Amino acid sequence: MAVGTMDAAAAKVQPIEVSQGYWRGVIGRLSRDPVAMLALGVIVLLVLMAIFAPLIAPADPFKGSMLRRLRPIGTPGFPLGADELGRDMLSRLIYGARLSLFMGVTPVLMAFVVGSGLGIFAGFVGGRINTAIMRTIDVFYAFPSVLLAVALSGALGAGLTNALVSLTIVFIPPIARVAESVTTQVRNRDYVEAARASGASGFTIVRVHVLGNVLSPIFVYATSLISVAMILASGLSFLGLGVRPPEPEWGLMLNTLRTAIYVNPLVAALPGAMIFITSISFNLFSDSLRSAMDVRA
Repeated sequence: MAVGTMDAAAAKVQPIEVSQGYWRGVIGRLSRDPVAMLALGVIVLLVLMAIFAPLIAPADPFKGSMLRRLRPIGTPGFPLGADELGRDMLSRLIYGARLSLFMGVTPVLMAFVVGSGLGIFAGFVGGRINTAIMRTIDVFYAFPSVLLAVALSGALGAGLTNALVSLTIVFIPPIARVAESVTTQVRNRDYVEAARASGASGFTIVRVHVLGNVLSPIFVYATSLISVAMILASGLSFLGLGVRPPEPEWGLMLNTLRTAIYVNPLVAALPGAMIFITSISFNLFSDSLRSAMDVRA
């Protein structure tokens, strides 16, 4: 899913006036949604798997043997088989959750901070400053997100840090656009006008009256980008622009196993299955969270 395909969803994001008991109602609606609970359970399981990887991994993910290469699934001692270098696939998938989740969540968090700041500032100030910031951000929409990520990573060079920087730059524009949209709506609310008439400073108005009503929809939209970030990060690693060998990362594992697709297709497909399960879980939970926070529904 490309970032550009979410423009329609972004346009529907509305600021929410937070009242007492609002979050209790959101949690209650989420708890009654079986899809949300299933997706959240998968996400929590993946996070725990990444945190406790040294304790639950059955073998060293870096230790291989050419005598064990491409062992099929169900081999004694190798429940999920072995990769092209004879390394235990189960251990590498468990350890791979660390980098894959890190590369999916971190760019979105950094883009959330920067994009929210730019969008809220532009939406609250308005005028020429708003036009200058938003037209500059719109330039990035001339490029597909995948192409932009590959171009930036190629220009900066391969590596984890450069991949994170590239993905952060890709996700700042859509988050800033949503932040500017909801801030512009809140800026014209009666309570903001009343605070401005009472002589409150712009910083006080933003801190007290604006942030509480715009951060929630921005955050919900940002969570929907995590699945996109994971797919883009895996794609960069697959192309050799992200994590470098021999680190276990699902996109890089797909790249190294691509030559084994005709020899042992099930083992070669395991990293792709993990990427799919993780991405769809984040996507489903984000959709459920958006529905739970929509008080009109």
